[in-house]
Amino acid sequence: MTRLAAQMLRRRAGSAAATLIALAAGVMILMGMGTLVESGLRFQPTPQRYAAADLVVARPDITFVGKDIGGETTRTTVALPEGGTVPESLVGRIRQLPGVASAVGDTSVPVVPLAAGAPPATGHGWSSATLAPYRLLAGEAPQTDDEIVVDASLGVRPGQQTDVLVGGTTRRYHVSGVAERGATAAGQPGAVFFTDAHAAAVAARPGRVDAIAVFAAPGADRAALLASVEQLAESEGATAYTGAGRGLAERSENVTARDLLVTVGASFGGYVVMLIMFVVAGTVGLSVRHRRRDLALLRAIAATPGQVRLMIMAEAALVSGAGAVLGVPAGVVASRWVQHELVARGFVPDTFPMAGGVLSAVAAVVATTLVAVLSALIAARRVTAIRPTEALGEIAVEPARGGRIRLIVGLVTLAGATSSSAFTAGTTGQAALAGAIGMLYLFVIAVALLAPWINRGAARLLAPPLRRVWGASGYLAAANLRANAKGMATVLTALVLAVGFGGSVWFLQDNLERQTAAQSRDGMLAQRTLVSPAGLPATATDQIRRIPGVEAATGLRRTSVVVKIFDGAESVGAQAIDPENAAATMDLDVTEGSLADLRADSVAVSTIRASSQGWQLGEEVELWLGDGTPAKLRVAAIYQRGLAFGDVTLAQETVAGHTARNLDDEILIRTAPRAGVDAALAELSARYPTSTVVRGSDLTGQLARDLAISAWLNKLLIGVMVGYSALAAANTMVMAALARRRELAVLRLAGVTRRQVKNMVHAEQTGLLGVAIIIGGAIAAMTLAAAVNALTSNPIPYVPPLGWVAVLGGATLLALTTTVLPVGRLLRVPPIENIGLRE
Repeated sequence: MTRLAAQMLRRRAGSAAATLIALAAGVMILMGMGTLVESGLRFQPTPQRYAAADLVVARPDITFVGKDIGGETTRTTVALPEGGTVPESLVGRIRQLPGVASAVGDTSVPVVPLAAGAPPATGHGWSSATLAPYRLLAGEAPQTDDEIVVDASLGVRPGQQTDVLVGGTTRRYHVSGVAERGATAAGQPGAVFFTDAHAAAVAARPGRVDAIAVFAAPGADRAALLASVEQLAESEGATAYTGAGRGLAERSENVTARDLLVTVGASFGGYVVMLIMFVVAGTVGLSVRHRRRDLALLRAIAATPGQVRLMIMAEAALVSGAGAVLGVPAGVVASRWVQHELVARGFVPDTFPMAGGVLSAVAAVVATTLVAVLSALIAARRVTAIRPTEALGEIAVEPARGGRIRLIVGLVTLAGATSSSAFTAGTTGQAALAGAIGMLYLFVIAVALLAPWINRGAARLLAPPLRRVWGASGYLAAANLRANAKGMATVLTALVLAVGFGGSVWFLQDNLERQTAAQSRDGMLAQRTLVSPAGLPATATDQIRRIPGVEAATGLRRTSVVVKIFDGAESVGAQAIDPENAAATMDLDVTEGSLADLRADSVAVSTIRASSQGWQLGEEVELWLGDGTPAKLRVAAIYQRGLAFGDVTLAQETVAGHTARNLDDEILIRTAPRAGVDAALAELSARYPTSTVVRGSDLTGQLARDLAISAWLNKLLIGVMVGYSALAAANTMVMAALARRRELAVLRLAGVTRRQVKNMVHAEQTGLLGVAIIIGGAIAAMTLAAAVNALTSNPIPYVPPLGWVAVLGGATLLALTTTVLPVGRLLRVPPIENIGLRE
């Protein structure tokens, strides 16, 4: 049957090519996305900072245990945005364990060496120099608080005086020595070593250390030592890492990139895979449907159902094999391009090892092949199930009725989509967003199932206007739409899919960017802002407030908190502010409560976050600070502008000692009208290296640029979905058009002119396209409005001026070119050549 399958494919080059394109594109997309996920899952960070240690105790993440809807236990692990810490007292307790030679607590202090050309560095206590390890090249270890040992890469020599920005303040140190890092720490930033006492004094989290490195005594029982250390670590909510796992204890860019790739795969993978499977199934099914006469003829000449099914499987396997040959190399190219873009835009460091994609290629090929084979079998089930003598008669005309099961399932899906839309309209936040995306898929699936009945109903409604506009050609078009309602179901579904995706998810990101920039512009009352990537101490805010002409100044630091949501948890962007006169520098559009009530034991949240969590004003809520510290806080205010200012606003007292650096990222400055403060602010900025004064409008513009960069990945994935939907629509309509050669030949031989046939096709496409645009546009509008309302509390979404023109015009152009051109090609062939048995 394989040989027969190959011969049939050669004689049906059009449908085979369309199926091949869908499969090859599916393999390419699945492989490209799978390579990202595979890279994240297979990545094993190499220990660098703690390469010399036998064990490392750290708390880089936090795990929550919950129950899902079915009562099953779930575990959600969230990386701590500020990096977790462990008590310094744990160092001494570990040192007392049998088999421990020594234990060293490591504290990281962000510093900025101010020597010319020196790169950013990290400060540590000198006792942790053995961890990477470092060795002295010249000089000696620091003995006093004003002495440091510097990394050789910083270009400073022993005996020199050098300025270092520590804790937002410039300090002058004597360089007592220069150290060289070990080969295993080649990827680490430069280091500056203080005395242990001074490192503890300037650390942002007193009494806490980032990690504890454990060295085993010679001959110690490693298994027993690990068990003992694990027991102590678990008592403090930490984890003991050994072997290659020590790299997980280090807060590195590669670990962050790994989490990003896995998160992207989890967030978008399901939607993309579902879309590809949906398109492949529809394309293969339509291809088999257009060959009903061949399959029926085989049954009529005594081919068994098993033989026909085997031939169908062979056809699908052959086309899938060809799709793999084309799709895998294209997937390799696509993966490399995405990797290059991720690195260029700062999502992934250039040192991150991307997987070769072998497993992803195998998975993509297997998945698309299985879908193609199953889809072909399902599409041919009707022909293979009937008796041979009835086979040709059964396929001669379109069945009058669709399947009852299909109708029932379609109605149930439509009811589910309607219920989902009602739920989405009545809620906000993450639940509403998830409901909106689910609603989009449910409506498209409902349209796919109910398409035959939709087409018949539309044909009846459109018959009068089609006859009025196109005359006899319009009459034929309405009759064709009614008679071939089931055959055109896939075409309608593909068009609705393209319009639905193009008109909803693509514009969602535009709405988020626009609303965030608008909230920042409307809520920023400060005319100037002092910003510093190295951080600003609280004293800088006090100094600004004393400048004549300054009415208010608010210190602000960016952080994140962890909250429980559904049966898991997630990290949420937050800001910590000095509440004093904060209302004069920022307008969060508070709807309940007041920012004046913000204290160390309270929190302000956005309306979207409050709705997602079910929090009410005055309620005591539980969350976890960026370092994993649990906090029970009272909701003091609820505000609207969460996109620009963060979903959570805390008092700086709340996060003191719980961030990687106890410094402000920026200071918002409100000045009196026509106050001349620029010179004074410039002078103050000069006291804090790396700081600059920017105007409020410049800050909003920078925010918009940052948003455009961060939105690139979302738009890439959305573009893949929209583009593949358009490809599916084009493929489907070309296949449907080429399958009409016999029908058009009969019309020509019956006396219908070529012009009348073209008008008939134009009328059919106008009717079908109109129905698809109305249904797809309605689904897109509902989805977009629900999603935008969920994320911005604005029920009216923004669509770029040419947005709907592009979507609707693109769908129209797609429908016309993929139908008119193939039909025009068929009409150039004498009708007598197309009247044979071949469809």
